[in-house]
Amino acid sequence: MYRGGFKLLEFTSLEEWWGRHLSDYYAAFRCLGETFDPAVDVTPLIRAHIEAQLHQVRALDLRERVQQRIWTAVEEAVTATGLEPRVANAVWDAFFGRSVTPRYYRPLADVSPATASNDLAAAVAAGFLRPEGKARSRRYQAGDGLYPRIGAALGVRAGESGDPARAIIIGELTKRVATERSK
Repeated sequence: MYRGGFKLLEFTSLEEWWGRHLSDYYAAFRCLGETFDPAVDVTPLIRAHIEAQLHQVRALDLRERVQQRIWTAVEEAVTATGLEPRVANAVWDAFFGRSVTPRYYRPLADVSPATASNDLAAAVAAGFLRPEGKARSRRYQAGDGLYPRIGAALGVRAGESGDPARAIIIGELTKRVATERSK
C-alpha cells in the first residue's frame, strides 16, 4: 500500500493496527508456543497477519469511498452557487479543518494572485469560507454555510458547526457507505 501512494501509518503499517488490537496480536503468537519448535503449525499466525492486512485495506477503501462522496458534494455545492469549479479545492481543505491561505491556493488552483483573491472572496460571500486575519496573514477557515450545505447534499443533518458538524457528517456517511457495501 505504501508503494501505491498510501503513506498514512494506519493504512501501511501492521504495527499501527496491531497496536490497537493487542489482545489479537498476542493471541496470534500463542500458536508458536513458548519455545522454538520447527514442527509447529504457524497457520493461525499467518491467518491473523493476513486478516490484519485485510482490515487495513477495507478501512482504506471505506475512507476513500466516503471522501469521494464528500468531494462530489463539495464540487456540486460550489458549482451550484456559480463559483468556479477550482474553488472546490479550497472548500475541500476547509471542510477538513485546514486553513487555506491565498499563497497555498494560488498554485493549487493554478491562478494569478488577483484571481486567487477573487475566488476566495467569492467563497466567503457564498458562506463556504470565513476569513481570519488581515492582509498577508489572512487565512480562510470553514464558513458558517459549509457544513449545513455539504451535510444537506449528502442527506446528513449536521445540526452543529465546525468540528462537531464535520464529525457528524463523516460519521453518518461512513455508516451509510459501510452498510451499502455489506448489502
